[in-house]
Amino acid sequence: MAAALTVVLAVGLITVIDGSRQQAMSGNVTELSCDAAIGPTRPGQAGSGEADAASLEGEQREIASLVIKIGKERGMSPRAWQIAIQAGMTESRLKNVHYGDRDSLGIFQMRPSMGWGTPEQVTNPQYQVNKFYDVLEEVPGWQHMRPGEAAQAVERSAFPDRYHEWEPMAVHLVQNVGEIRNVSGCGEARGDVVLASNSSAQRAIDFAMGERGKPYVWGATGPDSYDCSGLMLRAYEAAGITIPRVSRDQYKAGSMLPVEQAQPGDLLFWAYDTADPSTIHHVAMYLGNGKIVEAQQSGVPVHVRDVSWDEGGLVRQAVRPGV
Repeated sequence: MAAALTVVLAVGLITVIDGSRQQAMSGNVTELSCDAAIGPTRPGQAGSGEADAASLEGEQREIASLVIKIGKERGMSPRAWQIAIQAGMTESRLKNVHYGDRDSLGIFQMRPSMGWGTPEQVTNPQYQVNKFYDVLEEVPGWQHMRPGEAAQAVERSAFPDRYHEWEPMAVHLVQNVGEIRNVSGCGEARGDVVLASNSSAQRAIDFAMGERGKPYVWGATGPDSYDCSGLMLRAYEAAGITIPRVSRDQYKAGSMLPVEQAQPGDLLFWAYDTADPSTIHHVAMYLGNGKIVEAQQSGVPVHVRDVSWDEGGLVRQAVRPGV
């Protein structure tokens, strides 16, 4: 490395200390935009990232630290660091190996025959990390992809889904090595689950839309009838995301954002006092284009209707489940 790093492993967390104690979100580091639909982790794996990070050995910790250090020096967002860590962990378990499929070498299994550099270059950690970032920056719209999808766009693997496996660990490293408090860029994380991918949110929408016409029954959670929160519960369950049973608790099961910025799949809430979440009494799913799907009340089946941001009782924060 250009500058010496001290790596400290304590209580299962890795901390990097450099000479200036650089704060990741200061200086020229690009801040994240709130796009919770692309990460940071998969449902039901809130604790696995810490466990996976704690199992890393010396070389792996050093390479993860180098990925973050170079990302900071280049002014790249923490999402880029996460993508590189997921790619490196998938390709080599974050080790600078001198073997691989055909002529693949190094952390990212770069192939000299495919123009990645000479064998000497693609086994040099500094070169490899910078080269990975160079190629990532050329991927159109990489900032708006799920991190594993962006890693695949760089690596072009025959097994594209495998990069997602290391999302929880990569997020943990970005948070604790890179000193980032908010990896998703979407505010405080709440609840024990994490955000779905775009496709998962779409599965939740598809489920809810498929239940249209079924009757409202207070306390019902399907499959023949629903109340408002029961429909949301089953919709996100169908997408692989666990959220609480009742609307007041569902309000705490994701990252909050201004209701005017709601995206398809986000949850909207109604309360007797919009400043007091304990008075929430209704929840619906936003579909985009000013429409929601909901199980509203007795005598009214599951349906789609228009919603207005100044509608009476509408809570000013939408919730993106799982973040």
